Amino acid sequence: MSVITIRIDKRLRERMKALKGVNWSQVVREAILRKIEAEERKEVLKHLDKLLERVKPVSEGEIVRWIKEDRGR
Repeated sequence: MSVITIRIDKRLRERMKALKGVNWSQVVREAILRKIEAEERKEVLKHLDKLLERVKPVSEGEIVRWIKEDRGR
């Protein structure tokens, strides 16, 4: 496991110390993981948006025709 250092103000550190039994390392790991996952989702959505820009719209009638053709097979 790697070690990182963060800086927080004194008041926040005092408040953390007052909360006995909290595993702050675990809290930070989970927060970092949530942030990474959120940023990765944003990247996937950007990629999907770019793909959708390249796809031409399909009319409802054409979709109905495709379904009927598929059911006939």
